[in-house]
Amino acid sequence: MIDLARACSVIVVVVFHTLLYRIVLTEGGPTLVPWAAPTWLYPLTWVLMIMPLFFVAGGFAHTLTIDRMRREGASAGHYLASRGRRLIGPLVVFVSFCALVSSAAAWAGWLDAASELSRLLMQLLWFITVYLGIVAVAPGAVWLHDRAGVAPMLVLAVLAVLVDAWSLISGRWELRNLNLALVWPLVHQFGIAYQRGWWRTGPAWIAWASLVAGAGLVALLVFGFGYPPSSVGFADLPIANIQPPTLAMAALALAQCGLLGLVERSGVLASVPARTERLLGVLNTVMVSVYLWHIPCIAVAGGVLLLLAGIAPGAAGVLLSPGVLAVASLACVAAAVPLLGLLELRLIPPLGPRQDTVLAALAFAVLGFGTLLVWQAGTVVHPQRPASTLGVAMVLLGAWVMGRAADRSQARVAE
Repeated sequence: MIDLARACSVIVVVVFHTLLYRIVLTEGGPTLVPWAAPTWLYPLTWVLMIMPLFFVAGGFAHTLTIDRMRREGASAGHYLASRGRRLIGPLVVFVSFCALVSSAAAWAGWLDAASELSRLLMQLLWFITVYLGIVAVAPGAVWLHDRAGVAPMLVLAVLAVLVDAWSLISGRWELRNLNLALVWPLVHQFGIAYQRGWWRTGPAWIAWASLVAGAGLVALLVFGFGYPPSSVGFADLPIANIQPPTLAMAALALAQCGLLGLVERSGVLASVPARTERLLGVLNTVMVSVYLWHIPCIAVAGGVLLLLAGIAPGAAGVLLSPGVLAVASLACVAAAVPLLGLLELRLIPPLGPRQDTVLAALAFAVLGFGTLLVWQAGTVVHPQRPASTLGVAMVLLGAWVMGRAADRSQARVAE
């Protein structure tokens, strides 16, 4: 059930991002026009908002992994290296490619444009940055849940309320960045609770109550406390609830956990055809790659459609329509990701018989800080862009250290 929800959510993300801009042909040439969604669409953004499911699924998967490693007596280094190394391939390929392209443009004389475009593209890395931090603390999060139950969730929720209140009262939306360390860990705790059976077993009214309470809290926050009416931002609504997150994202996650529990209880998806199960497995394996590369794929698909529109001007209206762009983007993702996956797979360091806990923790720290810098500053490697240059270097260094941590024998050989 979790795998199906996570796989479907990836498709929703790709399709949604194709709608954020419209390609319009003007006398001056093709123009990207930010989409100002009609207000009647705002409620639908809550129904289709799936980012909380990523963190719920992460909590679920981490709990299974941590339980297995505890049974096997595995070390903390084994956990960190086994989880962290899986991000190395996709992250290194993506950051390296973007660094090569943006740096070449910068050294060719377009420093400012290359820096800004790469910074905008690297906004995707907020998810990887946060996820690295959550992976690192997941063993402690599972331990806290098993001993304190709902208490850690309540603490995180109260702190998120305080951050939201501070932000709303002061009008300083940047304060909500603090919620990156509160809301998403809270949703991750929901995933741990889901694995422990909170919504899947026991009285069914708990799942129903979570669904109603979560949806009701979203409505209360929007209509009663002035939260943004949409879960995502649009051209005329740049400040929304997803990035940075508000408590509304946690409320939505609560509702989604209740809904997932009800669906799982119904048994509708208890039996999945073998082919579908294999497809879900493949899609979840390349999920990070799809997430990282879907924006470049949308750009490529848009460029191809523009060329076709130039060849056949009479069909431009159809070719540049959101529906055609969405289909073309998904096709581009389906074609590119398997090829990229082969390269990424070769860069994932092998997991040896023993791991180095100190090196694994160091690798997480370096990767996390490097990804944070790249997210904020872009990927241009240039003397005039020290932040992005350092960020790219730290991502590559963190990947190298993770490889040594994953196989302690190699670390000793390197010494």
